[in-house]
Amino acid sequence: MQARIARTVLSHALSLALLGVVGTAQAQDATASQTPSQTPSQNPAKPQDKKAATTDGQNANTQNPEQTKTLGAVNVSGSYRNSIQFQTDAKRDATNVTDSVYAEDIGKFPDTNIAESLNRVPGVQLTRDVDGEGVNVQIRGLGTDFTKIMLNGDQLAVASAGGLNSQNQNREVDLDLLPTEFFTQLTVNKTPTPSMTEGGVAGVVDMRTTRPFDNPGTHLTYSLQGQYQSIGKDVKPRGSLIGSWTNKEGTFGATVGYTASKSDYDVQGFETVGWTTPQLTAAQCGNASGHCSPAGGSWVIPGTVPANAGLGLTQGQAINNAWLLAHNPGLTTAQLANALIPRLGRDAYTHGTNDHQSAMASFEWRPSDAAHFYLDTLFSQKEKHFDRLDMNLIGRSGQLIPTNMQVDQNDVVTQANFANAQYFLEDRPYDQHTKFYNINPGGTLLLGSDGDVKLDFQAYTQRSWYRQYAPSIDVQTPLNQNISVNYNNTGGQYPTITPSVNLNDPNLGWQYYRVNIQNETRTTDNKGTRWDLQWGDDSNNLRTGIAYDDISRQIKAYDNSAAWASAVQAAVGANGWSQYIKPGKDGFIAIDYAALMAATNYDYLNATAPLTTAAASGANAGNIEERTWAWYLEGNGKWDLGGHELRVNGGVRHAATDQTIAGPSSIGGQLQYVTLKNTYGYYLPSFNAAFNATDDVVLRLAASRSLTRPDPSAMVPNTNFSDPAAEIATQGNPKLAPYLSTNLDFGGEWYTGNEGYLALDLFGKRIKGFTVSGTNLVPFSQMGIPFSSLTDTQQQAINLRGGPSQAMVQVSQQVNADGTLFIKGAEANWVQPLDFVVKGLGVQANYTVTSQKSIGSGVPAQAIGVSPHTYNVTTYWENYGAMVRLSYTWNSAQVSSTANQNGLPFAQIKTDARGQLDLSASYQFAQWMSKPTLTFNVINMTKANFRQTLTYNNAAYTYYTPGYTIMLGIRGTF
Repeated sequence: MQARIARTVLSHALSLALLGVVGTAQAQDATASQTPSQTPSQNPAKPQDKKAATTDGQNANTQNPEQTKTLGAVNVSGSYRNSIQFQTDAKRDATNVTDSVYAEDIGKFPDTNIAESLNRVPGVQLTRDVDGEGVNVQIRGLGTDFTKIMLNGDQLAVASAGGLNSQNQNREVDLDLLPTEFFTQLTVNKTPTPSMTEGGVAGVVDMRTTRPFDNPGTHLTYSLQGQYQSIGKDVKPRGSLIGSWTNKEGTFGATVGYTASKSDYDVQGFETVGWTTPQLTAAQCGNASGHCSPAGGSWVIPGTVPANAGLGLTQGQAINNAWLLAHNPGLTTAQLANALIPRLGRDAYTHGTNDHQSAMASFEWRPSDAAHFYLDTLFSQKEKHFDRLDMNLIGRSGQLIPTNMQVDQNDVVTQANFANAQYFLEDRPYDQHTKFYNINPGGTLLLGSDGDVKLDFQAYTQRSWYRQYAPSIDVQTPLNQNISVNYNNTGGQYPTITPSVNLNDPNLGWQYYRVNIQNETRTTDNKGTRWDLQWGDDSNNLRTGIAYDDISRQIKAYDNSAAWASAVQAAVGANGWSQYIKPGKDGFIAIDYAALMAATNYDYLNATAPLTTAAASGANAGNIEERTWAWYLEGNGKWDLGGHELRVNGGVRHAATDQTIAGPSSIGGQLQYVTLKNTYGYYLPSFNAAFNATDDVVLRLAASRSLTRPDPSAMVPNTNFSDPAAEIATQGNPKLAPYLSTNLDFGGEWYTGNEGYLALDLFGKRIKGFTVSGTNLVPFSQMGIPFSSLTDTQQQAINLRGGPSQAMVQVSQQVNADGTLFIKGAEANWVQPLDFVVKGLGVQANYTVTSQKSIGSGVPAQAIGVSPHTYNVTTYWENYGAMVRLSYTWNSAQVSSTANQNGLPFAQIKTDARGQLDLSASYQFAQWMSKPTLTFNVINMTKANFRQTLTYNNAAYTYYTPGYTIMLGIRGTF
């Protein structure tokens, strides 16, 4: 309590000091003689000089005296090189640490994906879907949920589960839902200001949609592309149409637009769903009692050789310690007990399409120079329809018998012949629908005789829906059929597994394994308003404001697996599965799921699926609502110190949040809906200073306190036990507190002329309350979940491991760490025109390095999913109506999960280093009507793959081949 009071007093003191300093600056500005205007060499053209002033409707971090009366627009540049010039000018003029990306023209952003454009910014990394498309952004060594995404200055939330293997908890924002054609500016704020919405410890990204006065007059912009994906080998269309009009008086304008695209969603790969160890019995360990294997192992080696096990093994022989050592020469008992094999070694294929449509409308009214009103609307929807197939060698809860097995120094199995092998096919036809709309009206009024009082106001309402139908149909090979496999993991990106039978044979004797109806819906509902009042011009002023945000997220899970299982088993009946199985195109069988669904009343069972506690995506069902009132006091000042300009921004923000968390929870074996409430508030001071040390050098210093709220799904009070193998469970923790970070930045830039500059920024963050995963292994019987409520597959898995009282389950729960996570790093950025080499040639390059350290006692805090080293290099040439841009992005290897994966204390998921090369080229026929431009893009030219491992480099976790994409099109403007 004393520490919190001290921080509150410090916040007030800092605010009063800053406001007092700014007041002095205003008085000095009013009484002193005017400073002579700077020459062009001292102050290059600023964004507002090119009609690129920061727009209303977002926090103005790039502030200049002219902007108060401009009520301006973010005008487009017309070329890639001019867009870089705007980025350079905006960075130079900002007081806080920021980077921007500008559109080249209406409907023409530098990349085909907003996330890809942000990936060019220093310190920004992407999380990608398995097809290679950028989805979420991460900033400065922290995960996606630490980045606050804003749309026209308002909080943005998208209901989605993320990529194919993601578990988005909806503080992240899937940027692939938003079309680049509708945006003119992206701003990455790396240090906060008091007027900026709280919630982004890593940074705040504000995305500005196009408005009529961004390009006054009457215009109609069109684009049409065909895109070819090398895995799907189809050509799919993509197009947009944007119309814009302003009246000749310059008082009213309207912009409307529509985009649509269809693309292949095709990926080839290999998956393991983790690795496991044997669960050796006492006899197999060579002991009288007890075990010698890790507690989390789930590979069960039979006690005796069953009939028709394969590999010539004799039925009835006892598989004890002597037998295992004799059939696996060279191995010790310890190596056998700790041998690592894939839980489910499987080839995986995804085939489908991704359809996307968006529409927008924006209206502006400027009745006078002192008034500006606007209304922005945006609607977007995405539909994915794809079939996900994989053929699984059963390791977890399986009964493989190892012979001639070899392991490396880490006990990873490198070679073996496994008898008593069993496979199952999993066929999952996905149907995903996402919809989103946003409406934000607002305006600006200049008050007072000199227009030196400015009122900005804005409101917004926003809603997003996500629905996923993902039934699974699983059939398995029978045991005791002489099925064996040759396993080789001595080289390559993943193990090679060769079965002794033809897995593409519908008449192999396939049996029922399981079927699931597990659906998920998500809804986000945001609304709010903010009001900002400014006294003074945009260089020397006092600002105050209030904001209200009501943010709600709801996840519902539905499960009707048991009813469908009964219907499927009745339909299959005595005729067997061959009537619903066909040879597949991926080297193994596929399910005729349309015929099976029609025969089993699937549509009705799917529509009437009852609620359950957890979704198949891993998210906990429930809802969370956060109502936040915030106010701020801010000062901005500018001084001439001996011919050198000093700009200062500082003040304090206070945010008070009322939080309601609710969800289904199992209490005493009964499912009950629990609602919990929580209230908290924090003072968040910030300070930014920019000093022009010379005409071309700007030095920066920033200090702040910021917060990020924890993942909603981790707070819902229930137990998620959706793992089919009944090995892993997660529990929500409604008592999670926000992360609080103390931040310090120091850096500067040297502007070399035109768009060129060199920049270096050093940053540090000390984060308290960082969440970590607390993990315990407990017998299933102690979890409070009725055994009868489990699926047949889960019950079989638990019984195979000794029954409810013996089968161990890994239970994880997020908790706030006692210690502090210290993150530090550096960003270097170089933008250089090379006209002295070749006219129109230039280069952009940046490099970011981060490191982290846990300070204090308890479970070490760790930020995961972020590469410690990243760089981007772009070479561009633009002249004679032609433009060519070649970009390479590289992320170093990273740790992608906490420890204790798959019940193994040492196990962490790691992601391999990856680089991606992209090409963009265009040529404009300026003399033709509409000045058409031919465009050519190649994404992932080198066909870079995605690979993850479990702790060891030869323990592959996932491996995906997204291929490359070629896009050829035309665009123009009337």
